[in-house]
Amino acid sequence: MTTYNCLPGHNRTAALTEAAAVLAAGKLVVMPTDTVYGIACDAFNPAAVAALLAAKHRGPDMPVPVLVGSWAAAEELAGDLPEPAVALMKAYWPGGLSVVVPQSSTVKWNLGETSHSVMLRMPLNAVALDLLRLTGPLGVSSANITAHAPATDVTQAEQQLGESVSIYLDGGPADSGTASTIVDVTCEPPRIIREGTITAEDVARSIGTPAAVLRREKA
Repeated sequence: MTTYNCLPGHNRTAALTEAAAVLAAGKLVVMPTDTVYGIACDAFNPAAVAALLAAKHRGPDMPVPVLVGSWAAAEELAGDLPEPAVALMKAYWPGGLSVVVPQSSTVKWNLGETSHSVMLRMPLNAVALDLLRLTGPLGVSSANITAHAPATDVTQAEQQLGESVSIYLDGGPADSGTASTIVDVTCEPPRIIREGTITAEDVARSIGTPAAVLRREKA
């Protein structure tokens, strides 16, 4: 495994070019984001997705989310975006808000047991966005072994994931250190799956659904 310093004053371009090549070859990369560090793979390569799940000691019942570098990429993956998703994306992208939306019928991948949906987020982190613009959408989950604390710096990620990852991109400490908030808009009304850096009250103000309803348990 190799660790690249992507902080200002270092050769970020060379590091990202190498990371993009490694991802295209079906291997794994750890990258900084605005929430916690993420472990990334080519979302369209089933073997790479399987390697990511194995690195995290996770099964397909916990499917891999997808990070995008643009609205256009999100629209291609989701097809027709529900109105609540559009409102949340306008309010919080790029940033710490993930939306679960219906998957486009034209997208062919295997992220796990998704029920024809996909979790999308655009991160507010320069290293992550630069990489995504080189690679296109990536399957990205928190850089940790399942049930362990998410990594908030590259050292924590290395300690947990070790040689299962080919390249570690060091962008310094994660900006917030708190996982993203996940809102499922495939149900009516929408429901918060995980409340993270953005509160239910924030989400409620954006889409008009009361916070108590957003926090309800899955039926």
